[in-house]
Amino acid sequence: MSSLAQEVALGKSLAAGLWCIGQIAIEPQENGRFALNHREDAGRNDLIAHTQPEKAAEIARFDDAGKYRPLKTAPNLRRGWRLVLESVAELRVALDLFYPGRLDVFVAWENNALSATPLRETLARQTGMYRVAAKIGEEEANTLVGNFCASDGGCLRTIMWRRDENGTTPSTLLPAEKFDPRYDQTGLGETVIPLLCQEACNLLVAEARKSVQGQDRRGQ
Repeated sequence: MSSLAQEVALGKSLAAGLWCIGQIAIEPQENGRFALNHREDAGRNDLIAHTQPEKAAEIARFDDAGKYRPLKTAPNLRRGWRLVLESVAELRVALDLFYPGRLDVFVAWENNALSATPLRETLARQTGMYRVAAKIGEEEANTLVGNFCASDGGCLRTIMWRRDENGTTPSTLLPAEKFDPRYDQTGLGETVIPLLCQEACNLLVAEARKSVQGQDRRGQ
């Protein structure tokens, strides 16, 4: 989707009262500005202020302990910052850096154009060192998705894909809310712009590969 389409969808969502996305709170300011901060930092007056949307990439890079965040939708966004932006265009840039690709997926979903890929299809098309991931068993896949994708400590995306073409649930270990775009995956219970997952990410594929290799070693 184009940047303009993302900005239009973002503007409509804000007008509808959706002022949160993931762990980020969006606060309207005067003259069309917006202020962003970690949702758990509400009411703090000691936040470090920034004004460039590109600063979002730096904020999102490490958690509070200084550890690199390979999965940007993990519930470990660091705290202590405030990002003041001049327009919806700057807001779009910042949010796309905080949560890469999620606005594009959200717009597709809003336009009933989102296509979700089953996990088995994603695994089947892997090549090279990741090809072995397709061998993961059903029980192992159920456990892996249940642990890796759980909103509490795993990932804040709402899962839109199924495990296979038959519509098998990704994991019986996950609650029904994990598949509901209307649910706030942080557990804070607010109305949010959802972080949607249309296909298993590369990190989940890598974990599937590790699971198969672990099974192979144990079977030797």
